Amino acid sequence: MSVVLKLRDGETVSGWIEYFDDMMLRLTREGKPNLFIYKSQIRTITENAGANSKRSGNREEATR
Repeated sequence: MSVVLKLRDGETVSGWIEYFDDMMLRLTREGKPNLFIYKSQIRTITENAGANSKRSGNREEATR
């Protein structure tokens, strides 16, 4: 599922959360570098409802 992260400085980035721990998360983006983002820098995380997922292994697509 694609998500949109709004950061504390107002910037937004979108992609898939591939990994997270107590302090940070890894955001994987299609066609762009992956990002490691400290959780303290994130204002909101919302589902990117308008994105069509092209990721392989997506469970929703596999059941269609």
